[in-house]
Amino acid sequence: MSGPPSPTRFDTVIVGAGLMGAATAWSLARRGRSVLIVEQFGPWHANGSSHGSARIVRRAYGDALYTRLTGQAFELWCELERQSGAQLLRMLGGIDFGTRRDVPGVAAHLATLGVPHEVLSSREAEQRWPGMRFAGDVVYHPQAGTVDAALAVSSFLSEARRHGTQVRYESRVLRVLADESGAEVQLDGGGQIRTRSVVVAAGAWLEPLLGGFVRLPSFAVTQQQIFHFARLDPDAPPWPSVIHDDTEPIYHLAGGRDGGRRDDRKVAEHRYGTLTSAARRSGEVDPASRARVVDYVKRWLPGLDPVPGGEATCLYTSTPNEDFLLDRIDTLVICSPCSGHGAKFAPLVGELTADLVIAPDAASIPARFRLAAHQDRS
Repeated sequence: MSGPPSPTRFDTVIVGAGLMGAATAWSLARRGRSVLIVEQFGPWHANGSSHGSARIVRRAYGDALYTRLTGQAFELWCELERQSGAQLLRMLGGIDFGTRRDVPGVAAHLATLGVPHEVLSSREAEQRWPGMRFAGDVVYHPQAGTVDAALAVSSFLSEARRHGTQVRYESRVLRVLADESGAEVQLDGGGQIRTRSVVVAAGAWLEPLLGGFVRLPSFAVTQQQIFHFARLDPDAPPWPSVIHDDTEPIYHLAGGRDGGRRDDRKVAEHRYGTLTSAARRSGEVDPASRARVVDYVKRWLPGLDPVPGGEATCLYTSTPNEDFLLDRIDTLVICSPCSGHGAKFAPLVGELTADLVIAPDAASIPARFRLAAHQDRS
């Protein structure tokens, strides 16, 4: 950066007011740091990956690290609920099954951490949850369900503001510069913000902002399709959230507000997204995805009306192995907990990112989330 330094008004500027940027602001503000969030869109926008009323939260993972981190995240979700007074979580339980889902391995990770769970046969599971079909053993655990992502963003920001955080909407960042002396955020229209540190939590916009400044791993930005289906028996108890990893992974969960007054079931493919970019996303639902999901509902979810009652799109920003990217270079902190499974970790990601702002060598950051680990795999 050239020219004389300008006065810094904020300890940290955060680029992006989605789940991760908002959670980071909450964590930093509670530690007494002055924070400004810069967001290119208005509040409650649906252009990124943080909108909607229902995302899966769960403890079940086929990976010991993520299983452990889910427990830390749940503690922080409960803390945010207590502070904000908002009901963010619906604890409906969670089911994992499928030929590519290592049910014994998932169960073993849960057992190691003392997480209550059961392994059921497909017949036992179908008897417990009429209207769903299963194949092979399933693992069920009650510490799972959904989180209201949009309300979570609002709650993070409300609590951060209570501690002095400011949010500037409709402010598009063109460039981020950082070195050991500080950082500068350059805005569309010629404005500049000088700060002691900057966090880029911009989702699908991260690579366009930082790709010329930092050697990033290869990100795949995809437009994902989401469909809602009505329960044939609307008075039946809500089903647990489900991860079904078979030929291709499918997930489904209670739809919350997005499912309308009947809480229509949200069903989506984890992969099979349409390659795109933050700037080129069409927002048009892929008919092939709709057809595949309808076929899935007919086969595996006979308790649903197979005609979608609603549909939408969102963005995934995925690393090759779906690990998160959290690291710091000089006064720049990169926050990309991505790949379609980051939402459940949002308050913990906020804590970890705040740790990086305060200390570049923060021991709380898993080594495999660091930039060097991603570069070694590329």
